[in-house]
Amino acid sequence: MKFCFSILGYAFFLLVNGCDAPVHELYVSLKATTGEDGKIFTDIDSALEEVIRIRQNDDTDLITIHLEEGEYRLASPIKISPRHGSLKIRGKGSVNTVVKGSKKLEVAWKKYDDNIWIAQLDRRDAFDQLFIDDEPQILARYPNYDENGGHWQGHAADAISTERVKTWKHPVGAIVHAMHSGEWGDFHYRATGIDEDGQLILVGGHQNNRPSEMHKTYRMVENVFEELDSPGEWFLDSDGKLYYWPVYGINLENAIVEGSVLKGLLELMGTEKTPVKDITLEGIRFEHTQRTFMEEYEPLLRSDWTIYRGGAIFLEGTEDISISDCEFTNLGGNAIFVSDYSRKISISHNHIHDCGAGGICFVGNPDAVRSPSFQYNEFVPIKVMDTMTGPKTNAYPSECIADNNLVHSIGRIEKQTAGVEIAMALNITVSNNSIYDVPRAGINIGDGTWGGHLIEYNDVFNTVLESGDHGAFNSWGRDRFWHPNRDTMDLIVARNPEMPKWDAIKTTIIRNNRFRCDHGWDIDLDDGSSNYHIYNNVCLNGGLKLREGFNRTVENNIILNNGFHPHVWFKNSGDVFRHNIVFTEHKDIRLQDWGKEVDYNFYPDTKTLALSQEKGVDTHSGSGDVLFVDAANGNYNIPENSPAVAIGFEPFDTKGFGVKDEKLKGLAKTPEIPKLFFGPETEKSETFDWLGSKIKTIATLEERSAAGLNKTAGVLIMEIDEEGILKTSGLQAGDVILAGDGNALNNVGDLMKFYQNTNWTGELKLTIFRNQKERTVILKTK
Repeated sequence: MKFCFSILGYAFFLLVNGCDAPVHELYVSLKATTGEDGKIFTDIDSALEEVIRIRQNDDTDLITIHLEEGEYRLASPIKISPRHGSLKIRGKGSVNTVVKGSKKLEVAWKKYDDNIWIAQLDRRDAFDQLFIDDEPQILARYPNYDENGGHWQGHAADAISTERVKTWKHPVGAIVHAMHSGEWGDFHYRATGIDEDGQLILVGGHQNNRPSEMHKTYRMVENVFEELDSPGEWFLDSDGKLYYWPVYGINLENAIVEGSVLKGLLELMGTEKTPVKDITLEGIRFEHTQRTFMEEYEPLLRSDWTIYRGGAIFLEGTEDISISDCEFTNLGGNAIFVSDYSRKISISHNHIHDCGAGGICFVGNPDAVRSPSFQYNEFVPIKVMDTMTGPKTNAYPSECIADNNLVHSIGRIEKQTAGVEIAMALNITVSNNSIYDVPRAGINIGDGTWGGHLIEYNDVFNTVLESGDHGAFNSWGRDRFWHPNRDTMDLIVARNPEMPKWDAIKTTIIRNNRFRCDHGWDIDLDDGSSNYHIYNNVCLNGGLKLREGFNRTVENNIILNNGFHPHVWFKNSGDVFRHNIVFTEHKDIRLQDWGKEVDYNFYPDTKTLALSQEKGVDTHSGSGDVLFVDAANGNYNIPENSPAVAIGFEPFDTKGFGVKDEKLKGLAKTPEIPKLFFGPETEKSETFDWLGSKIKTIATLEERSAAGLNKTAGVLIMEIDEEGILKTSGLQAGDVILAGDGNALNNVGDLMKFYQNTNWTGELKLTIFRNQKERTVILKTK
């Protein structure tokens, strides 16, 4: 098949580059015409076939495929192999060039009842995402969709109760989504029938690496005809009948109706010996893939994760690939998945949003890991363990970068997901990204194999929205040294002190980021995470946690309204925490010792400093007013005359986080800048938002008198969210919080310290004052 190219463009290329290599410009257009030289390509596969024909004559030719404006609906994924050689695929921008995994459905609508319309489709039309006029519709569900409804935009404890199931005529095929009982991710099931007790018979539940029962509250059911009871909902039965309740204002007669039929859109597949090389993708929007939560999943070593190895774009056996200036939206699963042997992959300047699973995944092959274990309680005995350091093969991503991407509103179905996921990889750079509105971590590193990652200049916030016990940045390190029995692990590392570096062979650097997590830690290095250097970060709310691991240096960070959480440290951990600005005393749990150094930190006041010094650390630390340039507006730059500088803090620029791309920057949100709960800059008269309600310190005689208190102290609930945690726990507007677990809470700062120290348990025992009497209330934060 012939191709079309620009003579002027070709002449210009020769002028600039000489005559060493011909250039080929191929065009794909949905508005093809026939000219003297033949037909312009009307589909992408035909253009790729032409590329292979060219390569048979000369593999050095430079080839560009131009995708003209239009919507390219695929019957199967685009496949690029080593045979295509060096190649550029360029669209006309994400607004104009769209690659879809959906099929346009031929429908003839008829009235079914007062609200619902029906259309008979071909029974072979199987899809699980429906789009009308390019807008996603809602698969019939309970409870009904509410964008602000929390987990799955609405959840209910009775989602699959026997009483509700009795109302369904055909429950087979119902889809059940439920959180892990500990909120460590999610499970998904499909109903195959009903047992003798009226309970659904379910298959699935394989999507989490920490098995548990379903969460009793966080449940949602869909794909049930009887639950089609609100605008925007639809249902497709086994006979191909499509039922739909139109949203207000839609013209069904002229509407474009599409159903997703593909799990992936583009595959770049080679091998280590014969990789796909030198491919550039730019200026394309990818959308409308099927949901993948019931596909085969695989565990990512001993992290909490399992994962479906696939995405809208899937790369394996690749080198020197660039994906830039693209948009990924309305996808049922992952957006971009970089798998196994992959080198020098650049993913930059993309907008990834409204996806069912993860954003960008760099995931190696377990075959590259020496003596891998795959679940929390597994362990390979030392006597049979491979004790060599580093990877066993090259089947992992390395020297890859995710830079200047805007990633938000992902994990719409799958909750064990992240904006950027790294597992079994080496030397991955994640920089200048804005990541927010995600159900779990913004950036997640699943293990210590093999480190060397650089995490810098990212803006990560509104995280852990639908899960628990996690962070805006999260990592695990359950590598070869790690054992589920702590006593056994202590013996292992005492006998093999270099063992933590067998897998975490290179230091991972986290620097110059801004993190905010309101439902966990801003930075959470969990079980065994080792060999990290963390510096020059701004933590806006959740503090920083280091759990059992080795060789972590944390220095020169600003940790607002919170502090340092060292948990279950080893003897001789080699950990360092120094020259940081913190707002609370250390929140240590079951430490064997305090590592290599915890000193030269800066606190808001002498009382908080003294509480940390009582633990035997921070001998040379200081306290006072940091003198932030403009804390109220998020400028935490520190002048050279700050007393924090005197104890070794080195000022750094606290602005300029997140995407730098001007187009994406104009679309990106930024985090809410917190009021400071502690220190000289905190005004007692200020009102603070807490768990959706408004609180303030009892600061005047008038406030004390109005509440009937015998001293000017406590925290007044000024306004209460009628659907929030405080209200559902029995608190009321006008209540004054006096104590937590019997300890006086004299001001908002005291309350925040108590909350941050005990919130991980899920329950807080509060003493309140109401109607001239003290009462006890259990605040349930989960």
